[in-house]
Amino acid sequence: MSKKRIKQDASLAFLLRQNQFISKIVFYFIDSAYLMDFQIRPAQIQDLDQILKIYNAEISTGTATWNDQKKTLNDLHHWFNTLRNQQFPVLVAQHIPSKKIAGYADYSGFRQITGFKHTVEHSVFIDPNFSRQGLGQALMLELIHHAQQQKIHVMVAAIDHANQASIVLHEKLGFVQTGYMPQVGQKFGQWRDLVLMQLILN
Repeated sequence: MSKKRIKQDASLAFLLRQNQFISKIVFYFIDSAYLMDFQIRPAQIQDLDQILKIYNAEISTGTATWNDQKKTLNDLHHWFNTLRNQQFPVLVAQHIPSKKIAGYADYSGFRQITGFKHTVEHSVFIDPNFSRQGLGQALMLELIHHAQQQKIHVMVAAIDHANQASIVLHEKLGFVQTGYMPQVGQKFGQWRDLVLMQLILN
């Protein structure tokens, strides 16, 4: 990694910690020309079929979610409507030339107790066909901006311990590790450790 890139990443983390985040700087800090072919926008009902395929593929093959039961389109409609009714965002990264949904992101309440109402937990999933193009970071930046607009105080990330790419990305965006929970879940017959990271916004 170049010294210039390190300075950019450090500057981004500093801006986030100082609550001076501006979502449009995404194209300055992500040095990927591929992003010009993508649009980050709120999800729509007609996107749910593609979102479902991305999530179910991760259930079948990955550890970003420890869910082992595939979802149905009805499940996704319920999830989408629940988040929308609670004013929580669901964002998609759409590949403009093909109109395919390349990834999506959302957040919801961290716990269903009123004392946690200013804390959210987020998720980001990318179609493997569009990986390594900066989409995870682009979606995260938009989520952070949305959370700041909603006066969210803390964003929480719960990450599989082996997902180093996600851990590094969250560190770059100003998240700090605040917990490590060994063997709290299972996937593919193996015990999984959970890394907890958080970003204080307001």
